[in-house]
Amino acid sequence: MTPEWSDFRIFLAVAREGTLGAGARRLGLTQPTMGRRLKALEAALGTVLFQRTSDGFVLTDEGRLLLPHAERMEEEAIAVERGLAGSRNELDGLIRISSSDWFGVHVLSPLLAGFSRRHPKVVIELLTDSRLLNLSRREADLVFRIRPFTEVDVISRKFTHVEYGLYVPEGFPDPVIGDGASLSVVTMDEAFGSMPDVAWLRESFPGAFVAMRSNNRDVQARLCAGGAGMAVLPVPLGNRTSGIRRVELQAPPPGRDTWLGYHRDMRRLPRLRALLDFLIAAI
Repeated sequence: MTPEWSDFRIFLAVAREGTLGAGARRLGLTQPTMGRRLKALEAALGTVLFQRTSDGFVLTDEGRLLLPHAERMEEEAIAVERGLAGSRNELDGLIRISSSDWFGVHVLSPLLAGFSRRHPKVVIELLTDSRLLNLSRREADLVFRIRPFTEVDVISRKFTHVEYGLYVPEGFPDPVIGDGASLSVVTMDEAFGSMPDVAWLRESFPGAFVAMRSNNRDVQARLCAGGAGMAVLPVPLGNRTSGIRRVELQAPPPGRDTWLGYHRDMRRLPRLRALLDFLIAAI
């Protein structure tokens, strides 16, 4: 029996995720289907591709040999999909967008709703995810992030500059830049401790007590509103959050640029082009 490309997709999903269940969720299949198709691929190739362990699926030597070939097959298949998608002229179909959580909620959602009213046949799928989704593998068609894209096959441009501000619960007095020994702060978790706003808080209020940490900006805003402490927030989020107010400062926290990126094979896709023009004009 000759293996089908779809079976190699299953092989790649299990190799990347480490379990049948996670691979099934990645592809939108059931776990029993994944298991049957993987066994069929192993039977067709006449070799065992994974060692089944208590911690998940581990590639065998034969599986490791197959992996780069399957990845090249995937690249070619996706290149064909991108080329065909980029040649279509109608304004319908799917656009998958990836962004951070707060940016998707407070910046993109209102804009995308306006685009949807203008082009109701275009389906927008907005994924607010901390993972960096792969444009080459079409995990997303359009990605927004705070760093420029360096991949050679990705078209990148600055989308907007986002101001950040210092926020306190309503009714709280303005904090004074300095030691801050009597103050509490809400900030990013330690994995994001190198971010500019975290450094600004630490330098501006070195004696302040870190009361709460979260990698989610909306959570930080709600903690601030609940009285947990002051927080540095993106202005589009902070100004829309009830129960907090922005502190006017001569030297506010540093802002961040937001960049958008999409695969160069998609640059002629009419629905993507229309969305880009709409977002850039609106912002």
